[in-house]
Parts: sequence; C-alpha cells; structure tokens
Amino acid sequence: MSDGRLGQRIESYGQFWDGDANEGSQVKNRLENYSEVVNGYYDGATELYEYGWSQSFHFSRFRKGEAFAAALARHEHYLAHCMNLSKGMHVLDVGCGVGGPAREIAHFADVNIVGLNNNDFQIGRARKYAQRANLESQVTFVKGDFMKLSEQFPENSFDAVYAIEATVHAPSFEGVYGEIFKVLKPGGVFGVYEWVMTEDWDPSIPEHQAIARNIEYGNGIPEMRHKHKAREALKAVGFKIEHEEDLAARDDPIPWYYPLEGDIRKAQTAWDYFTVWRMSWSGKFVTHSAMRVLEFVGLLPKGTCDVGDSLKVAGDALVQAGRAKLFTPMYLVICKKP
Repeated sequence: MSDGRLGQRIESYGQFWDGDANEGSQVKNRLENYSEVVNGYYDGATELYEYGWSQSFHFSRFRKGEAFAAALARHEHYLAHCMNLSKGMHVLDVGCGVGGPAREIAHFADVNIVGLNNNDFQIGRARKYAQRANLESQVTFVKGDFMKLSEQFPENSFDAVYAIEATVHAPSFEGVYGEIFKVLKPGGVFGVYEWVMTEDWDPSIPEHQAIARNIEYGNGIPEMRHKHKAREALKAVGFKIEHEEDLAARDDPIPWYYPLEGDIRKAQTAWDYFTVWRMSWSGKFVTHSAMRVLEFVGLLPKGTCDVGDSLKVAGDALVQAGRAKLFTPMYLVICKKP
C-alpha cells in the first residue's frame, strides 16, 4: 500500500466515531465498513503496540514475579494445550497480527501455521519476523478477510483454528465463526480468546455504555458485545462447546490489566519496569511528544497521533472495565466441529 493511502486510512479512522449521527447510525456505519475501521486503526497502532507492549497483541494472566513476556507466552501455550495441538497439524491463526503468537505456538506445539490478516502493514512485519526466527517454512502469512475464509481456503482444510483477541473486530460473531466452521475439518478444534462484556455489564446504565464505547474507539472495534452473544453464535453455526471459562474472572492477586495502570511499583521484574513506565502519565507524555514531532516532519503518517490518543482512551477504559468486572479480554472457548 502506498504511504499516501496508508496515511489517508489512519487520518480517517476517527470519523467513524465523530459527527452528528446518532449512536445507532454510527454503529451501523462501523459494522458496514469494519475493514476500513480495523485497518485504519492498525495502520496507526501497530508500531505503537510493538513499542509499548510486544509482538503479541493480547493480554494474559500474571503470576507473582512473572516477567511480562513469559506471561504472554504462557497464555499462548495454555490455548495450544487446551486445543491439544500436536506435531504436524495444519493450523489457521485468524487475525494473526504481526505473528507473535503464531511463532510461539509453532515452537511450543511443533505445528504448521497459516496466519491470516487483512492488514498489509502487519503482514509485511509478520513475514520479516518469521524469517528472522527461521520459521518461514513452518509459519506462513496470507492476506485475507476473516469474513470470507471459505473464498480463500477450501472447506474442511484445517485441523485446528484459533483466534486470540481478534474476532471481536468482526461485524458479527456468527459471520466470522461460521466462516471458521467451514474451513475446519470435521472433528477439528477451534479455540478462541474473545473480547466480550461480562454478565455484570448493563448497557442501559450510561456509565457502562460509555465504557464499552471507549473500548471500541480505543481499540478499533465496530461494536462490543455481551459474552452470551459469542456463546450463542458458536452454537448457532454448529460448534459443540467442550470447554469455556473467563480467565479474567479468576481470583488472581495480579490483575490482567496491571501493565495499563502505569504504576511502576507493580512491575513484576526489573526488566518490566520500562514496559509499565510506558503506560504511565510520563511515559505517555514522552511517547506522544515524540510522535507529534515525527508526524510533523513527515516520518509518521498524518493521523498517527490521533490513533495514539485513542490508545490512551482505550487504556483508561480497559482498566476501569477490568476493575469493575464489566469486561474480559480472555473469554476462552474450546469447541469442535462435529
């Protein structure tokens, strides 16, 4: 994609939440243009994610004293373990980001993974990282729309499919889960860490509704949905649910959202101080100031700072929702295609 087109998509991202249209019309517009919403967001946010988080764009549980990177890897290993992934399996990663989880799971389970992503910028980075890790023969990446999987892959072609905090970007759960069902072999397994609002979330309460909208805006999500919507959609398309749990509901002494709080006193290891600091007010100030300069001189596409602003909104909303148990980024479901 040309730099001009990339910059245009980033710059236009905010329009999906701006304007005089009512909330219902804005949601409808985002759902109908989900690809532009998601791509506009990730064109601007990808490098910020890598700088502030890692190459694995997801949350995780934390053990006392556990390093940030180790917790992310353990989260990926747990999914692979629950899915019973084993050597030689042909696996699809839906919404693979820059390929961090695919590389880790390939190492852990010795499976062959195809990572699918609709964002050119991320696909390019994923391929580069796989080559650096000497995994290009085991982990490959293709551009594609997860709402049209059956147009890109033959039906019944994968032994397993997983999605880590990705299918929340779909315009409907039934649509994306239905496509996953088609490309999965009979007896194949689908594992997902889904972003959903919990049973405690009540959209009729203005504060709850505002939190959901800030999560949407700050994370490039057309519409946040309730947990039961995901469960119902999986069953509706034909999946048999074998295991489900909300890992964020566990009584962990260290909450999943702690890095977003920006409190360096809570850093689990000395190495993680910098990661946590980048989420603090001073870290955000330094990062955003540098971005303003780089955007001004043309080294970052116009609109990148606006996406950075949305990330700050996201961080605050996720912490607020996490503390109140209104949201989970790790509703884990393991299901099979009969």
